[in-house]
Amino acid sequence: QVHLVESGGGLVQAGGSLRLSCAASGLTFSIYTMGWFRQAPGREREFVATINFSGTSTYYAASVKGRFIISRDNAKATVYLQMNSLEPEDTAVYSCAAGPQYRFAVITTSREYNYWGQGTQVTVSS
Repeated sequence: QVHLVESGGGLVQAGGSLRLSCAASGLTFSIYTMGWFRQAPGREREFVATINFSGTSTYYAASVKGRFIISRDNAKATVYLQMNSLEPEDTAVYSCAAGPQYRFAVITTSREYNYWGQGTQVTVSS
């Protein structure tokens, strides 16, 4: 059974940083595209960042580009999201997801991701 477990969320002031982690089990982590998505209250889930299976390609939503960094450690079956210069608009539940296998291209659409974590709350105060 596949499990994705996020951690690292919390309350931070605007301009601060957080590092989210997503530990995977029950799948061959190194062959999956991994992504981060977020959902704010009253809004639809939106794409944040993705990294391909080999870690050679990353892609970010325009709203976070230059502030967030996605990375992965295949030996630890973990994907990370370093979030810097946080803004109140970044407040949301952040979820990681595992997507297609062996795809070099980046994947930004949620329907292509097969497995999802429960999410971790990130709250940025002004």
